Amino acid sequence: MTAHDILTLLKAKSNPEKAAFFPRFFKSLPGEYGEGDRFLGVTVPEQRAIVKQVYKDISLNELSKLLKNEFHEARLTAVLILVLKFEKNKNAEERKELVDFYLNHLDYVNNWDIVDSSCYKILGPYLVDKDRKLLYDLAYTDKLWHQRVAMITTLHFIKNGDFKDALALAEILLHHDHDLIHKAVGWMLREIGNKNHQVELDFLDIHYQTMPRTALRYAIEKFEEPLRKHYLKK
Repeated sequence: MTAHDILTLLKAKSNPEKAAFFPRFFKSLPGEYGEGDRFLGVTVPEQRAIVKQVYKDISLNELSKLLKNEFHEARLTAVLILVLKFEKNKNAEERKELVDFYLNHLDYVNNWDIVDSSCYKILGPYLVDKDRKLLYDLAYTDKLWHQRVAMITTLHFIKNGDFKDALALAEILLHHDHDLIHKAVGWMLREIGNKNHQVELDFLDIHYQTMPRTALRYAIEKFEEPLRKHYLKK
């Protein structure tokens, strides 16, 4: 199975109407964060069906070609294949090879859906029992998608009741100038609140008056109305 084979499968599912709509949805028009991205018009469920069909039969060399492809769906399909390879593989050395591959190709993980579909499923489990300095290095770069990778990766830790790095990275990225980071921070705070409401409240009580409005709204989205209004009004 080659990158060309998978691209052929994707093109067979191409929908012209969706291909015309996706550039607006993924902000790939001139001056937007995804400027220049190209789309085939393939839905995520269709991509996942292809992933299940091919993930065992594609080498990392061919997966590299797919991940470097100009079409958005090719890159998303590539990371979905990588996630499935990682989840199905229990060999520590081979898992590290997949993680290294992901990090070496991180510049091609370059829109929010590609980030959000992969980082916490690959880096999260891998870093559970390891030094997480990598995430802080990514957070301190000037690369938007690397910074989002750092924040969203903590979702795996949060789901397992570990909030330390999510809270620390939220503080580092709290006053970022891009709303995609505001949304990521707010989302992770909300996830913390789903596991431990008081931990989220403690963070908000310190930061809510100065944090970006988008991050705050994401963080308090599921609060009861009186509490939500309490934070918004102040």
